[in-house]
Amino acid sequence: MSHLTQPLRDEHKELFPHIERLRTVADAIGITPLSSLRQQIDEAYTFLSRQLIPHAQAEERALYPVVGKLMGAPDATATMSRDHVAIGRLTEELGVLRASLESERLDASEVQALRRVLYGLSALVAVHFAKEEEVYLPLLDTHLSQEEARHLFAMMEQAAQEAKRAIR
Repeated sequence: MSHLTQPLRDEHKELFPHIERLRTVADAIGITPLSSLRQQIDEAYTFLSRQLIPHAQAEERALYPVVGKLMGAPDATATMSRDHVAIGRLTEELGVLRASLESERLDASEVQALRRVLYGLSALVAVHFAKEEEVYLPLLDTHLSQEEARHLFAMMEQAAQEAKRAIR
C-alpha cells in the first residue's frame, strides 16, 4: 500500500543505517585502533551535523506545524521538538569529544563519554523515528490530500536545503 508520506518514510529508511552505525561505532570503542575510531567518529559527526540536524530543522519548520494543526493542538509536537533539542546537544557534545581525540590512547572517562553519547544518540533517534512513523505519518496519510502532501514535502526539502546552506 502506498502512503502519501512515503517520501518521509523513504528518507528515514535512508538515514536509519547511519543511526545504526552510531551504535556499532560505540561498540567498537576500545576494540578498534584509535586511528580508525577517529575516522568513524568523524563520519558519525558529519552525518549528524550535515544530514540529521538539517532533517530535524526541516521537520520543525514544515512537518510539525501541519501535524499540530491536524491534531488541533499546536503544542502537540512539543515532545518531538524536545527530542530534536536533545539530539542537537548530544551532537555538540560529540563534536567536543571528537576534537579532544588527539592523544595516543583514550582514557577511561573519554571511553565512557563517547559510548554514552553515541549510544544515547542511536537510541534517541531510533525511537524518535518510530514515533513519527507510528503516530504522525498515519495521521498525515489519513488527513492530507495529495496536493497538501506534495506541498508539505516541498516545504521540508526547501527547509532542509536552507539548513544545509547555513552550515557551510
